[in-house]
Amino acid sequence: TGIDRIVFIVAKMFVDERIVTLFKRNAHHTLTYWSVFFSFGLCIAFLGPTILDLQCQTNSTLSQITWVFFSQQFCLLIGSSVGGVFKRTLFSALAALFVSALLISVIFAIIPLCNNVLLLAIAMAVSGLAMGIIDTIANIQLVTIYQKDSAVFLQALHFFIGFGALVSPLIADPFLSETGCGNHTGNGTEIIHHFRNMLRNSPIAEHNITQSHLPHEGVEEDSNVHYAFWIMALINLPVPIAVLFLMYREQLIPCCPSSTPRLLDKDELAMETQQGAEGPDVEQKEHEAGGHGDIFSCCQNDNLRGLPVSFFMIHILGGMVLFMTDGIVGAYAGFVYTYGVAPPMSLPHKTAGYLASIFWAAITVGRLVSIPLSYRFQPVRLLMFNIAGAIVTVLMLLIFYTSSTFLFVGTCLCGLFLSSIFPCMLAYTEDILDYQGCATSVLVTSAGMGEMVMQVVVGSIIQTEGSYSFLLCGMIIACIGFILFIGLLLFHRMHRNYLTEENEIS
Repeated sequence: TGIDRIVFIVAKMFVDERIVTLFKRNAHHTLTYWSVFFSFGLCIAFLGPTILDLQCQTNSTLSQITWVFFSQQFCLLIGSSVGGVFKRTLFSALAALFVSALLISVIFAIIPLCNNVLLLAIAMAVSGLAMGIIDTIANIQLVTIYQKDSAVFLQALHFFIGFGALVSPLIADPFLSETGCGNHTGNGTEIIHHFRNMLRNSPIAEHNITQSHLPHEGVEEDSNVHYAFWIMALINLPVPIAVLFLMYREQLIPCCPSSTPRLLDKDELAMETQQGAEGPDVEQKEHEAGGHGDIFSCCQNDNLRGLPVSFFMIHILGGMVLFMTDGIVGAYAGFVYTYGVAPPMSLPHKTAGYLASIFWAAITVGRLVSIPLSYRFQPVRLLMFNIAGAIVTVLMLLIFYTSSTFLFVGTCLCGLFLSSIFPCMLAYTEDILDYQGCATSVLVTSAGMGEMVMQVVVGSIIQTEGSYSFLLCGMIIACIGFILFIGLLLFHRMHRNYLTEENEIS
């Protein structure tokens, strides 16, 4: 029957013997990287709801405390850019993951002790650097292990970011103060609403701020937010322990007698997939193409000079597409609340507060659904569908800009379409380049830069042109991203023709 056929197809999507076999071979590595990304997601979204309490703790102004968060995002971008330098051996990769994950726990443990805004900025910057290194290394390791089958596992990896970002505000909420410092005005409350949403906040936390300042203005309350940070440190602590245990299993701990083999030499799957076609020239090819190094070493590699223009354009256009699409994610999560409470929508603050939560929930669900879809469909088809779907959704939001119901529906659809663009793009570009380029480092860096830059640009435009420009900016950015993606498809064809000619000559 039709139902039995659907059940069979779904079961085949989720349980494929070859995929299961690949996962079993690399289960310990994969689960460790997934757990690291769940912790990464918790850290990304945890700080936003605590901005008011941290402002009270450091006796700082709101502008000072928001620059503290900017320091974390900026260092996260730096960490993402240089993280690839640690991938040269399995030991260096896992050691960097261990140190970074441990640093995150230590930083969250000492944040409650930072009574000065400068100390807090330094702590946030260190945690951002550690998270950026984790971001790049985890992506590179999974791509290196699974290669042409990496799309499924990358979707799962990024699902754990969304899941962590969805869960973390729930940890913070019970410990947020009801009255803050007791000296905030109504206008200050609105600004705090805005910045909490910019930093991926919890709608429950927003409700607490709104309710606390109105009836209890002028009343000062002791903050218990330090308990939330210490709980976060404890929740994150098993992650470096898991990485250390993986190093022990791989006999990479210095006290154990072992060498530090290259990851490609050690991984069975990579050996199998590269036998015959590449043979003993694997390492030479990786060196010639630059490997998955950090973005600076990729640019300085002298062996890249003989490569065609299409090789570089694939990196550039892939990065620019993610610059736009991840920029939309950051801008939408940051300003959808501001758009919802402003005319003509004029939603109640509590109702508008759920928009950001719905957006992140949709991203989480979208990444979960994309795991089986990435097995059934090629990444390029999923990319085309998702980018086009995002454009249509934003266009419908522009048309029905006075409908509060469609705002919630459109927010959900927007999150679903944007959810899997990054892992699909990563799998697609690495496949084009036969896993010999610097795509992972370039894409991770471009995505982080886009999320940071677009928040500033869109926020400035909204401030000067009004709330309606929020959706207009999203539409323009999405269309530019689609045009860049079409350019990427054209250069993909050029690069494929170049490889065909090279094979015929050889």
